[in-house]
Amino acid sequence: MRRVIRRQRTIVGRLQRGIETRLKTLTAAIRDTLGKAARVFAQTANRKTETPKLYSWHAPEVLCINEGKARTSYEFGEKVGIATTLRGSLIVGARAFEGNPYDGHTLAEQIEQATILMQDSGATPSTAWVDLGYRGVDADNPDIEIKHRGKKTRLTELEVRTLKRRQAIEPVIGHLKSDHRMGRCHLNGVLGDKLHAVLCAAGYNIRWLMRMITKKGLRAFLCLLRAVAAVTVRGEQRLRFLWHVAPLRPGHRYEPPPHALAWG
Repeated sequence: MRRVIRRQRTIVGRLQRGIETRLKTLTAAIRDTLGKAARVFAQTANRKTETPKLYSWHAPEVLCINEGKARTSYEFGEKVGIATTLRGSLIVGARAFEGNPYDGHTLAEQIEQATILMQDSGATPSTAWVDLGYRGVDADNPDIEIKHRGKKTRLTELEVRTLKRRQAIEPVIGHLKSDHRMGRCHLNGVLGDKLHAVLCAAGYNIRWLMRMITKKGLRAFLCLLRAVAAVTVRGEQRLRFLWHVAPLRPGHRYEPPPHALAWG
């Protein structure tokens, strides 16, 4: 195997040098192909290069990400950050990141996207419940209160119990990969990866909404839409109203809370 690999590297190197010396004016397509060939020629399994290794000829942005799991030690693709609500596990942010950044360095961009997507509801994220990969980034996010297992001695008893809800995002990621085509992206380029992450999250939310309609009944869903469309007060009161509608069951009579009477 090593002898065949050395022979292939020799052939690629000779072809590359021969083409570069014979063609003085190279088109963009040929330059791109030669650049990829040079990356393949320079990279080896145990050698670090200045440019990232090429794992896919048609998708040069694909990287090898270490998962650290016994079942899948490595995955090839792009890193995607998912943000969900603490109750209900509704996705409020899905963003693909170029390269393989540290998890904590992606929190600011993730919070920015979630804030933009939630601006119509009048609510803004104030607390982030994360895993240990987000340690040491409190100074970079002064407006967000970060909670994780590393701060267990500084958390209250209620916050320690609430921290267990963070694990609910793991099955959400699994459903995105298996049921909503997050496992493979068919869109080209870095922009295609970003669009694909958002579209998969939108499909998950649509299915989540259909389950809520089936579970709570169409009448409660229509009351919810009417309230969201008509309310013009502060986001804090609106969230209280949505929480009041959520526990309804089919057949129950809806009675609005006292502070909702002025909203029409």
